[in-house]
Amino acid sequence: MGAARRLEAHGASALLLESSSRLGGRAYTQDLGGYPLDFGCEWLHSGDRNAWVGIAEASGFPVDRGEPPWAKAHPSIAEEEDGQEAAQRAYGNWEERLRTVVTGNDRASDALEPGGTWNAYVRAIAGFMSGVAPEEISATDYLAYDDASTGLNWHLPLGYGTLVAASLPSSTILRLATPAERIDTTADGVSVTTRAGVVRAGAAILTVSTAVLAGDAIRLPPGIAPWREAAAALPLGRNEKVFLEIGRDAAFEPDSHAYGNLNDPRAAAYSIRPNGWPVIEAFLGGDGARIVEEEGPAAGFAFVSAELAALFGTNVASAIRPLAATSWSRMASVGGAYSCALPGQSQARAQLARPFEDRLFFAGEATHPFDFTTAHGAHDSGQRAADEAMAALRDRHRLGRPGPFAAAAARGDR
Repeated sequence: MGAARRLEAHGASALLLESSSRLGGRAYTQDLGGYPLDFGCEWLHSGDRNAWVGIAEASGFPVDRGEPPWAKAHPSIAEEEDGQEAAQRAYGNWEERLRTVVTGNDRASDALEPGGTWNAYVRAIAGFMSGVAPEEISATDYLAYDDASTGLNWHLPLGYGTLVAASLPSSTILRLATPAERIDTTADGVSVTTRAGVVRAGAAILTVSTAVLAGDAIRLPPGIAPWREAAAALPLGRNEKVFLEIGRDAAFEPDSHAYGNLNDPRAAAYSIRPNGWPVIEAFLGGDGARIVEEEGPAAGFAFVSAELAALFGTNVASAIRPLAATSWSRMASVGGAYSCALPGQSQARAQLARPFEDRLFFAGEATHPFDFTTAHGAHDSGQRAADEAMAALRDRHRLGRPGPFAAAAARGDR
């Protein structure tokens, strides 16, 4: 979307090849019972510098600048407050120790306190943030995001996915359910092979997930191995959501938050009655999301229901029922949540963002140097790639090798 909007602003013709039957990728709002629930990205992180805020306001989408629900613990579980504060302090201490790990082997797990009481909590939060266990997290990469974040998290009541899907410029040609199968460079640009035929353009911007890029779903030109290796060094973590509907009156405080078992690395974070809706959203990361990936939605529902019963009492079971669950890791066109650099591999983001032969350009959250894992990082990377593509096309034209002044954006996740 970021690439398409930038190309339109400069008068370049663009074709968007979308592998899915809908727009948005991991920005996906599903209306269930009249409630616009975000299955993927949900929060306008670093809201004061997030490009989607300006896009939303220019498009008439309301932006909620209030405190996020995790700032308001549910009052009925206040007895856990001391433990929660201790666990949060332990997490903060872990983050501080990451700075010493950077100069060593860069493995975030080395910052864990040996035998620490709250290591399971740290693992769970790391799973929320990065989708993987600390053993698989580059401390350098983690801190790059953390240091750049402004800490302002705003909300779109109509859904992040709704906004993203509505933001495609009218001048962009769209072909849904048209995955790219092969991309070749040509004398005057690129050719993209799809089931519907071959598209030729001056340049292509590739925004598939690192899981797709590192795999063999798309045949790419010879010499692309360094880009595939960079993608493999930025694997997607696991993050899933489980939604439950509150079926009868229950003592759930609206717009509040709860956290599962502080001593279980699989624990979920619960957004309770967001916007006052009779819904509970359970967010699972890392080991918790693995339950949904490996055992399916029913196992996810069972796990979060048991956690909620432990938090609110066993009678809560009769007040909630399954509503929906995500399956990002099982989707071939996505393959997980968002990227996390492996220890010692933070430089892979810059390597992946390099143009290939001034014909093929790379965008997506994984290519952003510090706003990775976010929809605004993905958007901004698309603008950067579009600028690179247009500059390459202008240079080619000046050198007397004119090609079609167009860009084909082939994508599979965002």
